[in-house]
Amino acid sequence: MALVFLIAAALWGIGLFLGVPRKSRLSALGTLYIAVMAVQILLPKGHMLREATGETPALWFILGLAALLVAVYRRGLRWLHDRAEDQRAAAPVPVQETFSETELDRYARHIVLRELGGTGQRKIKQARVLVIGAGGLGSPALQYLSAAGVGTIGVIDDDRIENANLQRQVIHLDKNIGMAKVFSAEAAMIAQNPYVTVRPYNRRLTEEIAEELFADYDVVLDGSDNFDTRYMVNRVAVKLQKPLVSGALSQWEGQLSVFDPAVGTPCYQCIFAVAPAEGLAPSCAIAGVLGPLPGVVGAMMAVETIKLIALAGTPLHSEMLIYDALYGESRKFALKRRADCPVCGRSTPKPEPHKSSSQIISSGSAE
Repeated sequence: MALVFLIAAALWGIGLFLGVPRKSRLSALGTLYIAVMAVQILLPKGHMLREATGETPALWFILGLAALLVAVYRRGLRWLHDRAEDQRAAAPVPVQETFSETELDRYARHIVLRELGGTGQRKIKQARVLVIGAGGLGSPALQYLSAAGVGTIGVIDDDRIENANLQRQVIHLDKNIGMAKVFSAEAAMIAQNPYVTVRPYNRRLTEEIAEELFADYDVVLDGSDNFDTRYMVNRVAVKLQKPLVSGALSQWEGQLSVFDPAVGTPCYQCIFAVAPAEGLAPSCAIAGVLGPLPGVVGAMMAVETIKLIALAGTPLHSEMLIYDALYGESRKFALKRRADCPVCGRSTPKPEPHKSSSQIISSGSAE
């Protein structure tokens, strides 16, 4: 047997010296093993070659079986390693952002919520939310989104702060009268939570810029104050398949819904096929609005946004919530998608005026 081991060592050493691939060197050893087994089995006892290679095939059989078990074991380890690497490559890229100790303490009440936890808070930190309007609805929505730790918040509005705004637009201060609302809101949000990024757009939202702007965000909140803007926002959100959180106010009453046709819900124009006739839905400046009401509805818009981001609970998909502050009542209505909707439907639209004016609340964000 010593001769065979000597030959095997020589084959391995020469091959290694000459740079022969490991697989070829193993093949050479395998060929030598087969030759030795053939000698042990085919040649009679006492033959010179059989005597030189160990006399009995039993030892070589045991040695070959041991080598086979080692090879199978190593092959199994390699397969498991390759499979783990494949799964690691297919898994989502780990989140790079980490929370500081201050952030962990700040968001502790979120993290202990079973429906959010650390995973939900991380999603909130990664999220990008666009708020249209920094007025009555935008003010509380922006405050609570930034306080909640939404990582990137865009706000677009071309208005400046007026004295009459301060009765309800609580994100703005008296000393900032005359200042652009988006910059006033940015300062308040950063002062409240320096761990968020605020992107102020001090301009009017138009069809020309809406698509490119929306594409950079995960969720859009509409707190605009006119139906033309609302219809345009809805069209672009549907085209880009962005969930749209929509709120509106009038006097003592507010409404809220989440329009997301990507998951089968109706869009805004399914519900409001045409704008109401002039005078049917007067602006807040004409009809008035209770000061705290935008805070209630705007905060609920922030709630729905966080639910969408963190995949928590049941958002107001295919439902509209009506809040009547005067009588302390809340009502919910089921909403249905219209096949003839010009935005998300499949056929030629046949819009009809709404018969119920009770559900057509001013589109104003209490500007």
